[in-house]
Amino acid sequence: MFPRMIIDLNKIRRNTEKLVDMLSKKGIEMVGVTKLFMGEPSLARIYLESGVKIIADSRIWNINRMKKMGIEGPFMMIRIPPLSHIPLMKDVVKFYLISEPEVALRIGEEIKGAKLIYMIDVGDLREGVMYYEAVEEIESVKKSLKNAEVIGVGTNIGCFGGVLPTRENLRRIVDVAKVVKADVISVGGTVYLISLEKGELPKEVNQIRIGEAALLGTDVTGSRKIPYLEQGTVILEVEIIELKIKPSVPEGPIGYDSMGRKPVFEDKGRRLRAIIALGEQDINPSGMIPLDEGVEVIHSSSDHTIVDVTDAQKVLRVGDILRFQLNYSATLRAVTSPYVEKVWLK
Repeated sequence: MFPRMIIDLNKIRRNTEKLVDMLSKKGIEMVGVTKLFMGEPSLARIYLESGVKIIADSRIWNINRMKKMGIEGPFMMIRIPPLSHIPLMKDVVKFYLISEPEVALRIGEEIKGAKLIYMIDVGDLREGVMYYEAVEEIESVKKSLKNAEVIGVGTNIGCFGGVLPTRENLRRIVDVAKVVKADVISVGGTVYLISLEKGELPKEVNQIRIGEAALLGTDVTGSRKIPYLEQGTVILEVEIIELKIKPSVPEGPIGYDSMGRKPVFEDKGRRLRAIIALGEQDINPSGMIPLDEGVEVIHSSSDHTIVDVTDAQKVLRVGDILRFQLNYSATLRAVTSPYVEKVWLK
């Protein structure tokens, strides 16, 4: 059935093996993140078979899914646990990223032996205690904590503020780690590979949480295809449901579209336009990269995506399939859509 995503686990395996090998030579552990594919068990198996020791996800439902399918982990929760979710994680999750004293203490009360990594905000302004307040807060938690242990410190950049790693913000977490005597310095995500490649990642950093690089071979924050990894791991196939020649600019006053945006159109005259059977509910259309030469994505509504196929190198008909490579945001939305079939190539 279409639309469908084809996910190539062989390419993902090769990417993961390269990353594990590269990082291990630097004394760095790779934590394999599964959240992009909603805790897909076959993906977790690929990680573990490729040398990853810890499986990470941001949702307890995904971790439970893997657990039920025989994946033993150990698991890391990479989103700060809501207090209401902590009881659900007992006997399931071993490692926790936390940034609130109350959360740390509650985990200590309810989950004996939990390993905590205290998150530090080095400038991206997502989760974490600000780096200049971190030592005091972490030391206070360590004194009050029972039955659990703060084993390290962590940080995340790029995902919210788009901040890139620099020598300055990397030193901020290392400096805190030295004072609080952290055994683990955990950074995320894929964008930190840039620092490693340039030789700018401090030697004290010994853990990187990675999903995108292994799964897509790309680094969206660094805006690049990672040259030593494979892309094209995820291909979207969609059926043409209408094929007509129409003007390239709508007629009449332009207001806002169904998503609340005011679209802008370039007048290219009359063009052959295909409508394909998915929309904003299923995909981020800006992240669709046509694999058919001469095809251009124009715009989407909730259920339809308009594609200019005037310059397509083959004759197209209603019912034909167009293929697209997907970036991170498009993959994320398509994976979570129940209307897009997922095919796992093993």
